[in-house]
Amino acid sequence: MSSLLAVGLLPRRRLGLGLRERALGLLRCLLRCLVLPLCIAPSIGAQAQEPEPNQLVAQALASARSGDLARLQQALEAGASVNTRSRNGDSLLLIAIKGEQTPYALATLARGADPQRPNAAGVTPLMAAAFQGNTAVLRALLERHVALDPVDRVQKSAMVYAAGAGRSEAVSLLLDAGVAVNARYDAQLTALMWAAGMGQVETVRLLLQRGADSALTDDRGKNAQQMARDAGHAAVAELLAPGH
Repeated sequence: MSSLLAVGLLPRRRLGLGLRERALGLLRCLLRCLVLPLCIAPSIGAQAQEPEPNQLVAQALASARSGDLARLQQALEAGASVNTRSRNGDSLLLIAIKGEQTPYALATLARGADPQRPNAAGVTPLMAAAFQGNTAVLRALLERHVALDPVDRVQKSAMVYAAGAGRSEAVSLLLDAGVAVNARYDAQLTALMWAAGMGQVETVRLLLQRGADSALTDDRGKNAQQMARDAGHAAVAELLAPGH
């Protein structure tokens, strides 16, 4: 205050005696308020403390990575959300699918996990399960009527991932769920073109049996057989030859 008075920002006047006593009384009250929590802190600390929110998140994420259902249950009971997400947006469900922790993934769904929530790259649980060929999780997701047509940041859908990876059973499940066999994806590619270009013989055979049109072309004018031939997949190219 003396510095403020010196430069003339506050008027020069002395505190009266009554005002000074009131100020001292207020100071004593403040000190009591500060000291009281310090006195009772040890007794509070002796009790079981609840985990901090960030600790719960860390515990939940660790349980998903390891597939530890007991640890998941502990985290949920302590207040963690079953829809906890990592920094890149992966949910517990998505982490479990990527890590091939099937029982854990199914357990999160049973506990109410969002079956459609994508991560920051737009990858959904359905896409991850299709890519992994995890039919148990895929069925559980389809039973919950998840959307079939979302695409991620690189314009790939669940069907594209399944066909390109040669996950024939996953492809069949997606077709049964309503994905059109000749649906067009980025660059006018079809599931058959993806399977052919990646050399997935059995998946190509399945798609042909389910009505895939091998004459369709992409935005460059190439059909599935040409893509297989260009990629050096002779067996697939032969399978796609006219009149085969």
